[in-house]
Amino acid sequence: MGIGGFGMGEMILVFLVVLLLFGAKRLPEIGSALGKGIREFKSSVREIEHELKAPEEPVRRSAPPPSEEDREPKRLSEGTND
Repeated sequence: MGIGGFGMGEMILVFLVVLLLFGAKRLPEIGSALGKGIREFKSSVREIEHELKAPEEPVRRSAPPPSEEDREPKRLSEGTND
C-alpha cells in the first residue's frame, strides 16, 4: 500500500493525468509553489503554537492621572464658618 491508501498504480495514474493537464514544463513550477505554500503553512502553525505556549506577561496597571481637584491643596480656612 502506498501513501494515504493509494497504491502504486493509482499514484502513476494521477501523475500521468497531472502531466497531461499541466505539461512537463509547468510541473516544476507547480511543485515549487506547492512546497513554498506548505513551508509557509507550517511556519504559521509553529508561530501560533509558540504564542499559545508562551506565558502571558502580567498586566501592568498604572494609577490614573490626578484630577484638577487633587492637584491643588485645599486650605483649612475654606469651608469653615467662625
